[in-house]
Amino acid sequence: MERRDFVKATAAGLAGAAVPASLEGAAVPGAAPRPRAPEVLMRRLAKPVLVSDVSSIRHKNGGPESAIERAFRGIVEGEDMLDAMVAGVNIPELDPAEGGIGYGGTPNAYGVVELDSCCMHGPRKWAGGVAGITGVRTPSLVAKAVAERTDHHLLVGRGAQEFARDIGMTIEDDLNTPRSRARWLEWRKRIDPTHWLDPKERLEGIDRGRIETDPDRIRLDRQEMAERLDGFARASLAAGFSMVDDGLIPEHEFWGTTSLEAVSPAGDICGVTTTSGTAFKIPGRAGDSPILGAGQYVDNDVGAAGSTGRGEANLYNLTCFLIVENMRRGMAPKDAGLEALRRIQANTIEPRLLNSRGLPKFDIRFFILNKKGEYAGLAMYGQGESTFAVCDENGAREELLVGLFEGSPRG
Repeated sequence: MERRDFVKATAAGLAGAAVPASLEGAAVPGAAPRPRAPEVLMRRLAKPVLVSDVSSIRHKNGGPESAIERAFRGIVEGEDMLDAMVAGVNIPELDPAEGGIGYGGTPNAYGVVELDSCCMHGPRKWAGGVAGITGVRTPSLVAKAVAERTDHHLLVGRGAQEFARDIGMTIEDDLNTPRSRARWLEWRKRIDPTHWLDPKERLEGIDRGRIETDPDRIRLDRQEMAERLDGFARASLAAGFSMVDDGLIPEHEFWGTTSLEAVSPAGDICGVTTTSGTAFKIPGRAGDSPILGAGQYVDNDVGAAGSTGRGEANLYNLTCFLIVENMRRGMAPKDAGLEALRRIQANTIEPRLLNSRGLPKFDIRFFILNKKGEYAGLAMYGQGESTFAVCDENGAREELLVGLFEGSPRG
């Protein structure tokens, strides 16, 4: 009879266990003590591990667990992998303090919160996604229902919302919170300073260096502002980045995505991604997150990859699919991710997307694992948002991303 390896493990019992040499992250100095992980009692064929962006560990919506902790507990206790992972990401989706996904996610240019999500069930070969859905706080549940209840992989816009209504989900008129709406109003003011004035500044006689204070006569007198108003996309991005620089939007919320990948003790693999998309996007824009192979990809025989950052770069290069295929050819997670980042770099040639060093003027991050439980967190730069989340039998923690380049994407 084939030898079975039954494991009953706790964080305390496995504190001294060896960590595979291929694990590329390093524990963050000064981090909080790691919580005890749930007991594992099942046939073990792989090292159970989950990797994700930092939103999955920093937001608990007032409860005892973060997304990555909830998902890990469900998986090792025998819950269906995708059920456990969606239940996990529901936590930050419902948390109004998380401004990059779900309820209170960053709105589009019209002030509407449009959400995208995708999930892939490795052992069942199922996938489902939604793009541009409004009125539903937990788009990951709708994406999962698309996978389970339809013959399709992707529903969009009004059709996705009607599908959610049909399966009994609550549809709300507005997913903005006071904070997300205030951010949108500030962005509008910055993108078009001749139209959106600050009432407090007007009362105090502050004109931000402009010669006129009459809103009908104000003209831009700085080259920077002129460049911002040269086109909507450039103006939108510049205004958004200025809010990041001023500390009004955390960088991980500006790109607004949670992507969670997992391998179970049985060696099965699943992934789920959810997002409000790039801050203040053009209405109707669908990013990489709901597109199979772009911002999310799972192959149960190989591994999984998820991403946050500039979605258009992943869409053009189908980068998460590329990463999984690199691992299929024998690459370790770190090497597979670095190769994908180099592909993005090679295909980024437009001057508007390049910084003064001739490198991509944006960051992008990957969270990667293979069937053996080896993992890596990679970034184009790894500065600013410099960590990613990991959860295994040693508990949940943040580890350092490995950057392809040093410095800042805008430097």
